[in-house]
Amino acid sequence: MVALGDAFKNQVDGTGKRFNVPAERCFDGYDAYQKVIATDCNYVLMATPPAFRPVHFAAAVEAGKNCFIEKPVAVDPVGARSVIATGQKAAAKGLAVVTGTQRRHMADYLRNKALIDAGAIGQIKGGVVQWNGTVPWTKRRNEGESDASYMTRNWLNFSELSGDHIVEQHVHNLDVAVWFLGRLPVSAVGFGGRARRQTGNMFDFFSVDYDFGDDVHIHSQCRQLTGAYGHIGEMFTGTEGSCYGGGKLNGKKIEIAEIKVDSDNGQVQEHVDMIRSVMAGKPLNDAKRIAEVTLVAIMGRMSAYTGEMIRWTDLTKNESSLLFNFACTPAAIDFEKGAIKLPEEVPPVPGKA
Repeated sequence: MVALGDAFKNQVDGTGKRFNVPAERCFDGYDAYQKVIATDCNYVLMATPPAFRPVHFAAAVEAGKNCFIEKPVAVDPVGARSVIATGQKAAAKGLAVVTGTQRRHMADYLRNKALIDAGAIGQIKGGVVQWNGTVPWTKRRNEGESDASYMTRNWLNFSELSGDHIVEQHVHNLDVAVWFLGRLPVSAVGFGGRARRQTGNMFDFFSVDYDFGDDVHIHSQCRQLTGAYGHIGEMFTGTEGSCYGGGKLNGKKIEIAEIKVDSDNGQVQEHVDMIRSVMAGKPLNDAKRIAEVTLVAIMGRMSAYTGEMIRWTDLTKNESSLLFNFACTPAAIDFEKGAIKLPEEVPPVPGKA
């Protein structure tokens, strides 16, 4: 490990001691990323809050670094499209871009995807993707703490920094739907609400109908509520069978090539795949794919927040749409510039948002 960067000094100092990184290469502050990429590191791992990733990714590619970007890669359409543009620059420079959607690197998911492509369950006609769990954590505001510090420490609970949990967390399951179907949705209609969340401005739950065209609909369901039924996974129904994510597949018996991986841990395998691709001179580039899946999640959030149907083209092609140029504020660059104003800690109201 060559260098570390974090907004908070205690965080970076603690990690530096753990991994024996010299103090002079442990940087803190909202501009710490600039100092990290100024070192002679070959790979940059981005695990900051999602809102910061478009800015950090652009800087890392400009500096000629191979990039691992945690999911999601943005919180708004402007950020997601900028990641696609930066990914094109990375490709031109021969740089690797791999993202933290580890299911795409796991043998069981890879096997079921290959079987589906070979026709094992026929044509997928619908399905359900779910991430129903609890709020991972919340942070309370310290006395005298600045807006920037509180918001960043509690980033998971502010949609401006996390994208809300449909984007920050449920993007994993939405990615599987897009991957297994092999195409993007044309529209989303959703709803959600908040009953118990105590900090931030996000929803507790979302229910979104994604229309993938050709009469194929995927029901997206996610919530963060302690004490309620929990389930994480994906299920797809085909014309000749069904598939449960990386689990049971019922359908035609088809022989496919053996799927080999180095690790049963997808979060390890994704890094193995990245480094191997660089060493082989064939760098992987996931930028466009993960930016599009991030937009799928953003589309669902926007529908639930506004109460409106959101079309894929509203976020990607229709420049006259009010949503096309929507950007969350405060933005990542605002934290570097100085004081920011904390958003009101109340959720959006559908029909008024």
